[in-house]
Amino acid sequence: MQKPATDNRQRHIEVTADDLPLHCPMPSMLLWNSHPRVFLPIEKTGEALCPYCGTYYTLKGGATGGHH
Repeated sequence: MQKPATDNRQRHIEVTADDLPLHCPMPSMLLWNSHPRVFLPIEKTGEALCPYCGTYYTLKGGATGGHH
């Protein structure tokens, strides 16, 4: 199931385990090529901030403890 497209102005995005490994920009973003893809370590803390665009990501259900 494809997620609805979001614009890059949305500054807080909640993601699920299905979105891991997390990278920004996400495929669902309308301007997916707005900056280089960067992988964000969200598993241990349950949150991550993109250094390029400032989008704040939270992991639904919280940190996973880094399990694979």
